[in-house]
Amino acid sequence: MKCNSPLLLSKLQTALDDAKIAVLPAEVHGVLTGLVCGGVPMDGQSWQKPFLELVNDGEPAPEPVMTIVKELYLDVINTLVDPSMSFSPLLADEDDPLQDRLEAFINWVQSFLTGLAMMQPALDKASADVKELIQDLTDFTQVELEVEENEENEEGFAALVEHVRIAAWECLREFRGLDDDEEAAPKTLH
Repeated sequence: MKCNSPLLLSKLQTALDDAKIAVLPAEVHGVLTGLVCGGVPMDGQSWQKPFLELVNDGEPAPEPVMTIVKELYLDVINTLVDPSMSFSPLLADEDDPLQDRLEAFINWVQSFLTGLAMMQPALDKASADVKELIQDLTDFTQVELEVEENEENEEGFAALVEHVRIAAWECLREFRGLDDDEEAAPKTLH
């Protein structure tokens, strides 16, 4: 299933609502991406404890939620290591109003930074380039939510999303100690 599909967004939101877990799909995806980019061991299990600490106060989540979240986790890994850089943050549907997409974007970025900081508590020791990207992301969380629907704002939003994609990839490279020609993980995890 395509990670940014409206069906997946709906499925995840329904599972979260049914479980009474008060987080948004964008936050779930942001946390997962932050954990992966921050260096959580990719053994298929290690991500679960920090994930649940961040999104459910450390409590177990019902199986329907975890089934979808496991699918997202694998998608995050596989799209981040895809040479065509197919990774994209899970946001509101592209047909939704710009304000809704911007709100989902801010929630995603905040959650990404939280997941990243959990795995990399000494972010101040990152390279200058990554520190600058992290500062950019922090600044993005302060953008104005009241925006007009127009071409200029749509283009600006697309540029923000692209910047986040690059920041996630650069964090993955830095915090996993990868060189330009190395892959972050196996192409497919089972």
